[in-house]
Amino acid sequence: MTTPQQPRWGPWRRPSDTPREKPRKWIWISALAIVALVLGIALGSLGGDDDGTPPPGPVPPPVSEPGTPSPREPATTAPQPPAPETPRPTDNERTREQRDLIDFKLDDRSASGFKNIWVTWTITNHSSEKSDYTWDWEAVAPNGVRVADSTEHEFNVQPGQTVKGDFFTTLDTTDVKLNITSFDRTASP
Repeated sequence: MTTPQQPRWGPWRRPSDTPREKPRKWIWISALAIVALVLGIALGSLGGDDDGTPPPGPVPPPVSEPGTPSPREPATTAPQPPAPETPRPTDNERTREQRDLIDFKLDDRSASGFKNIWVTWTITNHSSEKSDYTWDWEAVAPNGVRVADSTEHEFNVQPGQTVKGDFFTTLDTTDVKLNITSFDRTASP
C-alpha cells in the first residue's frame, strides 16, 4: 500500500499563499519623477518678478562700526531717549505717492479650462530718490463680499524708472472690483 504523497509546499502553505512580488523599481522612479515635475512647475510659478531681480529675502543684520557694541551686545552707555516719531504723510502726500502706481488690474491667463488670474501693475517713480513700494489690495465681488486680499511689493525703483510686475491670485473670475486699501512709498536703503 502506498501512502499519498504530501505536496512539496506542505499542508500549511499553498501556492496562492506565496508572498507577492515587490513592486518594480521603475514604478517608484516614475512616481518620484512625476512628483518632482509637479513641484517644479508649482515652484516655478511662484518665482520672482520677470525683470530678473530675485524676490526680497530676509534683511541682513546691521554691521556695527569698530568700537561700538554689536546689536547682540548690551550697550554700556545710558539709555537713549526715544526717537521722535516720524510724521505720517498727509492725505495730499499719500495721493501724490499713490500716483506712482500707474496701472493696477487683473489679467486673465486661463487656458484649457484651468483658471489662472493674475494682478498686474506698472509703477513709475516720480520722486527724486530710489524708492520701495508696498500696497495692500482687496477684490470685492458684485454682491459686496471680499473674495481675496493680498500685499504687493516693488523694491529699489530708481527715480524716473518704470517697473512692471505681476503676481498670481486665487481668484476664479475677473468680475470683481479691485480696491487699494493702503499704499506706502519709502526711500530705499
